[in-house]
Amino acid sequence: MKTGFIGLGMQGKYLATNLAEGGFDLKVFDVQNGPMQEVAASGARMAKSCADVASEAEIIQVCVLNDKQLENVVLGTDGLLSTAQSGMTIVVHSTVGPSTIENLAAQSALQSVSLIDAPVSGSEVGAKNKTMSYMVGGPKTVVDKCRPLFETSGQKIQHVGEVGAGIRAKLAHQIIISINMMAAYEGMRLGIKSGLEAEVLEQVIHDGMAQSRMADNWSSRAFGSHSRKVFYKDLELGLKYANELGISAPGAALAQQMLDKIVP
Repeated sequence: MKTGFIGLGMQGKYLATNLAEGGFDLKVFDVQNGPMQEVAASGARMAKSCADVASEAEIIQVCVLNDKQLENVVLGTDGLLSTAQSGMTIVVHSTVGPSTIENLAAQSALQSVSLIDAPVSGSEVGAKNKTMSYMVGGPKTVVDKCRPLFETSGQKIQHVGEVGAGIRAKLAHQIIISINMMAAYEGMRLGIKSGLEAEVLEQVIHDGMAQSRMADNWSSRAFGSHSRKVFYKDLELGLKYANELGISAPGAALAQQMLDKIVP
């Protein structure tokens, strides 16, 4: 099976490397040449454009930053649909708006191309360690065809529903993560300020009802400054979607305002 990967950023580079090391015939593209060369060192071939990837790949995974970039990758002059073959599958790992996924899926279908959403959780570390989790929206037959590719980076692959369901699950996931970070930040700050040792407090929280993955090892957890921009964008999408659904999300809104403090 010929495969493709577009978007070799913090996560994408390692997701693509895992594919190449897993034995897939892989062609990659990124606007930066450096990441392409890194993945090529693991056996991938470098493409000249998104259209170049689509001219031969059966399944193409896309991991770009936002809606605008994704739309350009799929619909642009040199985008995937400009050279897509009938029966091709586009897998979107990007966290974008649900309406963007639905619109791109509809336009892809006009050319007999399947587009499914498969956002991921695990960040750069999860991609490196092959412990990523996937939340996938799309027809079961298409999801099953893509599953072996996902398994090169993680075994937790949840088919959550139709196209667009994956990104809706991811937005809910990101809201919960962000509010959990805010809770861990406030609780740990109070405990440490009162004189408790961080390691002792973390064990107390881990053993009690307050336990969460965010609180575990909080004092040594480090996402990096780039993560704040990602969380801000994801929460912006989540708050917008909540508004469209007619529900309030005050915790998410507060967490977004506090990201400079609460992201470790």
